[in-house]
Amino acid sequence: MSAGEERALDRLRSLVSIETPTGDAVAIGAAHALIDSWIAPVVGAPGEVVEVDGVRHLSWRGGESPSVLLLGHVDTVWPCGTAAERPFGVDGDRITGPGVFDMKAGIVVMAEALGRVADPQDVAILLTSDEETGSLTSRALIEREAKRCGAVLVLEPSLDGAVKTARRGGSIYRVEVHGRAAHAGLEPERGRNALTELAHQVLALPVLADASLGTTISPTVARAGTVTNAIPDHAELRIDVRAWSIAELERVHQGLLALPAHTPDVSVVLHGGINRPPMEPNASRTLLAVARAVAAKLGQSELCDVAVGGASDGNFTAAAGASTLDGLGPKGGGAHAIDEWVSLASMLERIALIAGTIDAIAADHVA
Repeated sequence: MSAGEERALDRLRSLVSIETPTGDAVAIGAAHALIDSWIAPVVGAPGEVVEVDGVRHLSWRGGESPSVLLLGHVDTVWPCGTAAERPFGVDGDRITGPGVFDMKAGIVVMAEALGRVADPQDVAILLTSDEETGSLTSRALIEREAKRCGAVLVLEPSLDGAVKTARRGGSIYRVEVHGRAAHAGLEPERGRNALTELAHQVLALPVLADASLGTTISPTVARAGTVTNAIPDHAELRIDVRAWSIAELERVHQGLLALPAHTPDVSVVLHGGINRPPMEPNASRTLLAVARAVAAKLGQSELCDVAVGGASDGNFTAAAGASTLDGLGPKGGGAHAIDEWVSLASMLERIALIAGTIDAIAADHVA
């Protein structure tokens, strides 16, 4: 194993060993310190911790006018303790562990590539801490840095090596149902069952979807009641909406607002709305051509691109007007799943690709 492979592997092992579920400030702070120990010596300054509504994000702003923003997130979907159940492992080229693919390998690639570029001051870096829950505190920061740099490389996982040039947008909703409690045995008729009303709301959702346009509406989490022998007076539902166009997201939003209550004397309250706008292919066209040219120069296989249903912070940067190329992380699979893995060989390829692409952007002022 080469020195480069050993360092990339050691860095990934160290980062995966620090579990970083969204919302765990102590764990995320420890990851920030580790990553800063890699990047600060390269750029000549420590990262800046930017706190928004109690959530801390890590940023290096580069020089006065950086050419490119490297964007990623530290948080994962895995709770603390997962690494004890599924520890970091290496089997040939295959590396496993919680968060290894989404997206700690991408962060290691980012740090390693930065050490190879001609001028690190051409690069700004932003690592957010709430991407997995919608980037509610980091969105303005992401948009600000994207506009300042003009070109954004997102180190989210690839799709079997393909970069992501289009993503569906998404909306996040919470539905609250307020009814009236009563004893389920003695006088259930006095109650107004919030759970029954919630069921009506769930069954009404498919009408608003449109498979022909790729618009999906998924009820994902539901809660109601406290004990078996009481009519529940409160119920709650979470809804995930995805669509390829902002018009579809707006159509669904209006449709959800118009859904009537089916139970007398029960109120239904909708919270939330459009979270991430769609990322359209034209936002990636220029940077895709640059990255493909770099890959060819390096002797790598042709860089394929793909449109995917999931959203990322690249949706925000594209909507802000910045050239955006997403899915530049290495090959792997199983994001958010127990079989999550990443390829070490692909990490090394991506390190070279990212470094070369940064230098090409800086030299040609592509943005």
